[in-house]
Amino acid sequence: MGRDRLGAPVVRTGRARTTTPPGLPEGPRTVTVVLLEALTFGLGRIADAARDAGHDLVLLTGDRSTYTHELARCGDGVRVVDVDTTDVTACEKALRDLPDVAALISSTDTWAIPGAELAHRLGVPGPSPDAVRVLRDKAAVRARLHERGLSRSGPLDPTTAADFPLVLKDSAGTSSRAVWLARTSAERDAALREAAGTALKGRLVAEPYFEGPLYSAETITWRGETRLLGVLSRVLSPEPAHREEASAFPVAFPADDLAALDGWIGRVLDAAGHERGFAHTEFVLTTTGPEVVEVNARIGGALVGEALCRALGTNVYDSMVQVALGARPDLLDGGPGRGAATAFVALYPRAAGVLAGWDGLDRLADLPGDVEWYPTASPGDLIEHLADQRSCTGIVLAGGPTAELALHRAQAAAGRVVPVVRAPRPSAVPA
Repeated sequence: MGRDRLGAPVVRTGRARTTTPPGLPEGPRTVTVVLLEALTFGLGRIADAARDAGHDLVLLTGDRSTYTHELARCGDGVRVVDVDTTDVTACEKALRDLPDVAALISSTDTWAIPGAELAHRLGVPGPSPDAVRVLRDKAAVRARLHERGLSRSGPLDPTTAADFPLVLKDSAGTSSRAVWLARTSAERDAALREAAGTALKGRLVAEPYFEGPLYSAETITWRGETRLLGVLSRVLSPEPAHREEASAFPVAFPADDLAALDGWIGRVLDAAGHERGFAHTEFVLTTTGPEVVEVNARIGGALVGEALCRALGTNVYDSMVQVALGARPDLLDGGPGRGAATAFVALYPRAAGVLAGWDGLDRLADLPGDVEWYPTASPGDLIEHLADQRSCTGIVLAGGPTAELALHRAQAAAGRVVPVVRAPRPSAVPA
């Protein structure tokens, strides 16, 4: 085992294969489970799930430094293959060079469509590429929800929409990027001008601005059957940015309200065409009921997966591996008793610049909640985009008997840590 340039362990070879002597019953066959990129956190949990199922895990990535924190914790559990993951042909070649590929996991929005297409080409279980294309199109999902009576509005024309306030956004956007709140026609027109100079992953769309607290429904689905695993709360920065600041799980809704949300989210995912695996559906609880913000056909990002594991008392990524292999996930039929609630707070610098480090990390051990630190940036990184999640430098996680108490502890801990940034050095000017 070697190490990459950032010190993360890199496994050069997979687990040795064994054969069963003639006349003895064969055990479970070791196969290769492949990740086409991954979320920033959760890789270690997936490695545990693959190992527990007796399978090898391979990560295809175009930038292994993204996973520095997780790879350092995985030991020999992951083999890393460096490939341009924006090149589907190159990925297909890399996959065909691997032994016994039986599953392909694509747990990010960016690689959802390429992942579905590659699974189809290799003949391994996976979602329909056409279904994934719809799920990755916020306007298409909005139209379907409106047709089923699950949203008060379909998608709007961003150039003429005048039902203020409204939101203009990238139809395939992620991480709160390329999102503009418009409360007047002047703000709409300003957003149109800014959007014209912004590189979008999809196209510019518009929809009503739903007012109320933001949550997300964390679910797992198999062949149209959905289980609500719990609801995650969100704390947002003030308008107009609405940057995500903190989250807690599971929210303690009254039993009747939770049952109503359970039935509602099943109808939403059915309308959107989500048929298998995890989903992370953001919604606003308005005065007239829940309104979907977006449907993400994956497990939640940041530390949502970790929060699920701790609250449900099990490694939920076992079910991710099961779904990838084409098997009914155990999580759909229930799980162990509830564990601890958790909350996490994202740490953003007050100004743009080069990250020098963090003041206060040494104080976390003295705070309640078994506080843990998850860095998302490294000293020397340039922090530029303060209005969205790209400027997050790290996450503080804390536990508690309820989501509310966990959030109080996480916020108290996060208040002790300050990201330190320095002004970038001016570029050298040629003589």
